Amino acid sequence: MNRKILTYILITAAVPAVIAAGAFLFDNRRYAFVSLAVALLACVPFFLAFERNGQKNGTQKMIVVAVMTALSVVGRIVFTPIPGFKPVTAIVVITAMYFGCEAGFMTGSLSALISNFYFGQGPWTPLQMFVWGFVGFLAGLLASPLRRRRIVLAVYAVFSGAVYSLLMDVWTVLWWDGAFNAARYLAAIVSSLPFTAVYAASNVVFLLLLAKPIGRKLERIKLRYGI
Repeated sequence: MNRKILTYILITAAVPAVIAAGAFLFDNRRYAFVSLAVALLACVPFFLAFERNGQKNGTQKMIVVAVMTALSVVGRIVFTPIPGFKPVTAIVVITAMYFGCEAGFMTGSLSALISNFYFGQGPWTPLQMFVWGFVGFLAGLLASPLRRRRIVLAVYAVFSGAVYSLLMDVWTVLWWDGAFNAARYLAAIVSSLPFTAVYAASNVVFLLLLAKPIGRKLERIKLRYGI
């Protein structure tokens, strides 16, 4: 099977299926196992690239992803005093813009998993891993327009903030009712609007501030090591 197709299947089907199984079959009691499964699935597409790009390039790319994940985690912790104002999405998107969908998804997923050792692990962690990973995955698909036009980057920043809030509100409803309740979901969306607005604004600020300087460094790394 084509590696790219396998990557798409893993990210858009396998990961959501694992999260759904954790929520409905295990009643959120096995979230640690589900988080580990999501983390492993997030790594699979990335490791498949080793054969395509060569072990040397794959190792160098992994180092870059590890560094970007560390920056994302530290950034989330540093901005703890300002709820919703976090650089995580920006760093995940920038990683995806320069190193592709797999790197973006892996950075987003691992950022959520690792930073939650500080913020607190729970049934929300697997979905949070998927949402931040998906934001990175989609950014990798849209890398060309995101890198060329700042207005597109700003729009994607707002979009990613809205997507994060909308998908995490699904978990909120499932946690309260044990099933999806449309009325409660709408109420959750309305009540979270201030948080969503702050988060979307922070995405715009961090992406517009960080995309060029970090992007230039990532470009130099790619050129120097032929990644």
